[in-house]
Amino acid sequence: MRTIKGPGIFLTQFIGGKPPFNSLDGLAGWAAGKGYRALQIPCHHPHIFDVEQAADSQSYCDDIAGKLAEYGLVISELSTHLEGQLVAVSPIYSDAFDHFAPAEVRGNDAARRAWAIQKVQQAAVASARLGLTAHATFSGSLAWPFFYPWPPHNEQRFQDAFRELANRWRPVLDTFDEQGVDICFELHPGEDLHDGATFERFLQLLDNHPRCNILYDPSHMLLQQLDYLSFIDIYHSRINAFHVKDAEFRPNGRSGVYGGYQPWINRAGRFRSLGDGQIDFKGIFSKLTQYDYEGWAVLEWECCMKDGDTGASEGSEFIRRHIIPLSAHAFDDFAAGGKGD
Repeated sequence: MRTIKGPGIFLTQFIGGKPPFNSLDGLAGWAAGKGYRALQIPCHHPHIFDVEQAADSQSYCDDIAGKLAEYGLVISELSTHLEGQLVAVSPIYSDAFDHFAPAEVRGNDAARRAWAIQKVQQAAVASARLGLTAHATFSGSLAWPFFYPWPPHNEQRFQDAFRELANRWRPVLDTFDEQGVDICFELHPGEDLHDGATFERFLQLLDNHPRCNILYDPSHMLLQQLDYLSFIDIYHSRINAFHVKDAEFRPNGRSGVYGGYQPWINRAGRFRSLGDGQIDFKGIFSKLTQYDYEGWAVLEWECCMKDGDTGASEGSEFIRRHIIPLSAHAFDDFAAGGKGD
């Protein structure tokens, strides 16, 4: 067993147009001031981190690492959640997701997909240059529009969708394998990979690809009413990234898991700041420690009520309290017999 690394913080929800949130230096100083030790950095803000340049230049990566080191920080993972989403977009969602891509490929599914694949592959090379071992992303969604199918279940539709999903991701996973980096899919409603069953189906079609892994985020599992502790027992060997995010599920007479198209504040399932929700983080940190999780505990802050700066401050201390420092010896060593006994 080993002690989980942390706390880290995912920057996506905090990047903005005003200081300190509009530059890597500003964000690093802000995060370090709250006690964070690592940043999970998205790849869709070139003024914060230029993934194309990082893939092309070791000196750029060294400069980034050196800059963060001045604040006592490292990078936990890079993230291509938005780019990963564009690897596989159902035609139903094409217009909705088009703005995630640059203007020159919008409205052209093939060009947009090629751009997205290139960006994720650049992130693989950049991760290796930075000495990282894991990467965070989304799978995209070809089957999701039919997640609760009517007309009734059409197995061929799902076979075709997952076969195509695997075909699109296999060369990307091969690139990550060449670079010695695990790609960790965040299991998330809206993505084809959203629970254990869908991950298994995908993994099987990829012949158990060694770089196909999981970003574990219990908030999405709670909102699906999935047993997120048993999930660790089943899939711990594939969990190589961890978002520490809280949530609550309080069903009522008007809506449940699906949310009723309501604002987050009115939904039965809601994301909350760490400690304000229902998730058993003591159980999670215990199980991940038991199973020798090697990665970082990274705050992803989303809350329907609390201010983000407050959530980030509280989140750093919350993660620190839940990390289990491993003992150098067993508690009952005192009772063991000596060599002369």
